Amino acid sequence: MARKSSGGKEPEELQTLNFKVPEAFKRSYKVYAAERGISMLDLLKEGFELSKKAGRK
Repeated sequence: MARKSSGGKEPEELQTLNFKVPEAFKRSYKVYAAERGISMLDLLKEGFELSKKAGRK
């Protein structure tokens, strides 16, 4: 499935990201995102961007 990139240029091809987490973590993550009115994917992207800005290796 193709999706427009955030820059409005060429569509991006979406890829599946598969990994397992403990059930309690998933539930907590899902509730945290829902309480803030954002998707779990948006929360993941935001956390990734913040981690990059913090210079984590």
